[in-house]
Amino acid sequence: MTPDRFYIRESLYDSFSQGFAARAQKIKLGHGLYESTQMGPLINRRRMSAIEDVVADPRDRGGKILAGGKRPAELNAGFFFEPTVITGLPDDAKALADENFGPIAAITSFAHVDEVFEWANASEMGLSAYVFTQDAKRAREAAARLEAGMVGVNSFALAAAEAPFGGIKASGMGREGGSEGILDYTNVKLSQMMA
Repeated sequence: MTPDRFYIRESLYDSFSQGFAARAQKIKLGHGLYESTQMGPLINRRRMSAIEDVVADPRDRGGKILAGGKRPAELNAGFFFEPTVITGLPDDAKALADENFGPIAAITSFAHVDEVFEWANASEMGLSAYVFTQDAKRAREAAARLEAGMVGVNSFALAAAEAPFGGIKASGMGREGGSEGILDYTNVKLSQMMA
C-alpha cells in the first residue's frame, strides 16, 4: 500500500516536492537479487504501458515531471521504470484518478483542508489513506472523513495480523486479519428455545 497522491499544504508544497524528487532520483533500480537494489521492475508489459500512459497524461497537459518519468537508459531490458514525481497536475489527471500500481507520486497543493477530503473522496478507490499532522484533533477528523478502509496517522505502516485489512468502494469488500477478518469464515446462527 503505497500512496499515489500527495496533498500538501501550499506553504510546504515547493520544498516538499523538491525534496521528494531529490530522494526519488537517488533510488537504485535493479535486479532483485542484487544487494544494492532498492526498487525492481514492474510486473509486466501491460503495467509498463499503463504507467507510461499515466505519466504522458499530465506531461501533455502542463504537468511538470520533477523526477523520473521514463524507462532508465541503463536498464533497457525488462520492465523497469524510474521513480516518478509529478506536480502541476490537472484535476482530472489519470495519476490522481486511478490506482497507479507503479512508481508514481502525484503531488498537489491545497489551501483549505476541506479540499483534501473532497479530492481524496472523489476517487472510486478506497484501500488506504494517510494523514501526517501534529494536531490530534485534525488526525481524528481525517480518520473519520476519509473514505478509505484504513487510515494511517503519521505512519505508512497499516498491516498487522491483529488489525483488520481491507478497502472500500472499488478497492474491495470485507476484511482479512484481526477479529473482523474471521467473520467471513463463520456462519452466524440464531437458536432460541421456547419453554
